[in-house]
Amino acid sequence: MKQPLKHRTLSAAIVDQLRQAILDGTYPAGSQLRQDALGEAYGVSRIPVREALFQLEAEGLVRIVPQKGAIVSELSLDEINDVFDLRRILEPRLLAQSAPRFTGDDFEGLDDIHKQFEKAIKARNVSEWGQLNADFHMALYVHAPQPRTRAIVLSLLQTSDRYTRLQLSNTKAMGTAEKEHAHLIALCRAQKVEEACRFLERHIEAVRKDLLQVVGGSAIAPKPRRKSEPQSMNS
Repeated sequence: MKQPLKHRTLSAAIVDQLRQAILDGTYPAGSQLRQDALGEAYGVSRIPVREALFQLEAEGLVRIVPQKGAIVSELSLDEINDVFDLRRILEPRLLAQSAPRFTGDDFEGLDDIHKQFEKAIKARNVSEWGQLNADFHMALYVHAPQPRTRAIVLSLLQTSDRYTRLQLSNTKAMGTAEKEHAHLIALCRAQKVEEACRFLERHIEAVRKDLLQVVGGSAIAPKPRRKSEPQSMNS
């Protein structure tokens, strides 16, 4: 029993490091992640590397392609819509269950995360933006008695991390996120739970719309048709 546990521990550590490398752009979209090279880099066998890649595939960060192996996933409008549809449904439900149970310590924790988020924004510390955003949202749901839903939301936040970083690279978006997080804390502190849930839903939807504009206008915009190309009969 000890050896499989060791493999799982190694696999989890590799997942964390590979996830971070994908999110910070060390491995950009389309990069091939070779098991043998990764095993050599981490000083491990291919088994924990393979397990880590399967986990990253479940998170949507890589695709396992026959004959090619693991490829870092492209930015996707469909994925943005899928992830943020689920977040908009699930997160307000969790907040509604969690916010009435907040204690003074919970608000101190939220305030601390918010201060760290502010510092990361001022320092333009890209590597911390997504993690602090996820930490903030999960701290809002800490008392919700739905562990499975919380686990799903955590996975969704991890998947949307690379998109959140892209969206927050815009100075205006950073300021908006900072203000909206502060407003969510204020609403919860005032026990305006229903209003906080509605505001959270609008917050998630606004991020989605911003991302669709950013990603759709740059990373995966369709190539313009050449003048010599005939128009499609279906256009």
